[in-house]
Amino acid sequence: MSINASPIRRIGIFYDGNYFLHVSNYYNYVHSRKARISIAGLHEYIRHKAAELEGDGNRNRAQIVDAHYFRGRLTASEASQRGNQLYFDRVFDDILMHEGVTTHYIPVRASQNGYKFEKDIDIWLALEAYELTFHKKFDVVVLIASDGDYAQLCRKLHTLGSAVILLSWEFEYIDDFGNSRVTKTSQDLMNSATHSLSMHNIIDDTRDKALIDSLFVVREPRFEAAENTVASTNTDHLHIGEILSLKTGYGFIKYPPNNLFFHYQNLSGVDFNELQTGDRVQFEITKNDDGQDVAINVEMAVSVAD
Repeated sequence: MSINASPIRRIGIFYDGNYFLHVSNYYNYVHSRKARISIAGLHEYIRHKAAELEGDGNRNRAQIVDAHYFRGRLTASEASQRGNQLYFDRVFDDILMHEGVTTHYIPVRASQNGYKFEKDIDIWLALEAYELTFHKKFDVVVLIASDGDYAQLCRKLHTLGSAVILLSWEFEYIDDFGNSRVTKTSQDLMNSATHSLSMHNIIDDTRDKALIDSLFVVREPRFEAAENTVASTNTDHLHIGEILSLKTGYGFIKYPPNNLFFHYQNLSGVDFNELQTGDRVQFEITKNDDGQDVAINVEMAVSVAD
């Protein structure tokens, strides 16, 4: 039987995790939406588009039967030295697990120039995508990627009779150091896909606001985040300060004689985008690799009744 004969459009999704994290960070810290991309919302959007592009328009007949997420990841010991990195990794793992996404992690290897994401991730994704499509006969394969190396994968998937929908983003911005940051998708990859969706344009198009809004995580109000904050039991090491300034993913706390740097990964019980200049926060102080004092375990200061 042809894989196109089924009344159900079987969808397999494959994430280049490093790319997806980069895109999600952009929308969370740079784009005006100031929110992360929702995995659940993205999957519903994929079903909607797959039914529209490769089906009869009936979303109930477009079903995600497999989803896989590939990413390079720091070792536990290295992540433990980066504030709450282990906690945030676990939170995201929980989200992926709840949405039925299978995770594939490969160790990030250290080099003289810092940490390096190996090409092994791209190869692993391509091999798994082809093998699973061959055995499970996906009608539609969705790629969330930008690298031109995946163009050949698209061509191979077409030989199996599967349509390929590419979700890609392109954006450019100036960071806080005045450097131009550009993210682009390979033209060869876009040409090789059956359908190429320029998500940056789709998201900024307001004609289908409800569908686009569902692509993003709905954040809790600030007062809820503050109420959910649990004070550290090790009060001997807690300090109180006021947020002096907020940048793209990091900020500074006013704490004489010097202002203390903190990173969004060092927050506890509050989202970075919920913070405002002047907020009182409590934190611990540690040394960074350069021997400078920085703030970690930053949370909203617990109010004490008079």
